[in-house]
Amino acid sequence: MKRILITGGAGFIGSHLCERLLDQGHEVLCVDNFYTGARRNVAHLLENPNFELMRHDVTFPLFVEVDEIYNLACPASPIHYQYDPVQTTKTSVHGAINMLGLAKRRRAKIFQASTSEVYGDPTVHPQPEEYWGNVNPIGFRSCYDEGKRCAETLFFDYRRQHNLRIKVARIFNTYGPRMHPNDGRVVSNFVVQALKGEPITLYGEGMQTRSFCYVDDLVEGFIRFMATGDEVTGPINLGNPGEFTIRALAEKVVELTGSKSQIEYRPLPQDDPQQRQPDIAKAKAVLDWEPTIQLEAGLKKTVAYFDALLKSGAA
Repeated sequence: MKRILITGGAGFIGSHLCERLLDQGHEVLCVDNFYTGARRNVAHLLENPNFELMRHDVTFPLFVEVDEIYNLACPASPIHYQYDPVQTTKTSVHGAINMLGLAKRRRAKIFQASTSEVYGDPTVHPQPEEYWGNVNPIGFRSCYDEGKRCAETLFFDYRRQHNLRIKVARIFNTYGPRMHPNDGRVVSNFVVQALKGEPITLYGEGMQTRSFCYVDDLVEGFIRFMATGDEVTGPINLGNPGEFTIRALAEKVVELTGSKSQIEYRPLPQDDPQQRQPDIAKAKAVLDWEPTIQLEAGLKKTVAYFDALLKSGAA
């Protein structure tokens, strides 16, 4: 049994990771400031004697005794991270410094949830880990993109300077139950709009592409990565290489929900990537990992979750 800290643990991905680690018999300390996370995501875990929930903002130091750290804390959708861009940058940068400081004090292994956004609007397709990216450093998305890039820098400098045991994963589009219903991300947007019978908003012509990884597959990648030897630091891409146009996703959601929603086109936001697809050769070779849940199967579970949430009045 290990004592494992998960920052952002009450969020969409974090709550699924909490469940998985508890199922493995570990003690889990879930830390969240509830900016985008929600107590309801972990409410079913509160009776578990190995689970502890703490309200804390990672931009402030944390002094606890843990064996491993998963640093997931940061708003991850444009509508949330652009609301307070200075705080978003602080969460990525100060949060990384504080968690790395904790890992240094405790000699703990530490995992950083980085992002495919470090590749910006890529000129290389699909994106391998060796690609340095094409990021606008002063645009509306920069608070998130550059914050995560700086966090990666800090992780590798702590590795070189203090011999910390680090794992850096670059996460591509992920979806599933417990996504925030109003986070502006494409899957949750489409599903909620379709279930409400509202117009489905497509930006541009809808021909930009994304790859969509179901949350259970992603968490499996986290667990396998964290179990590797200390020489495996990453960065490693974690995502589903299956590529879909945004328009195709909208049409699939309408089909699965049986919705009468019509598609409504709007102007494309600044710096919105035209293509995003992971090269997961490294994850396959090093982690023996690749996604197993197909888009339609994952979407059905996601639709069921949002349908229940809307009917309960919690959304």
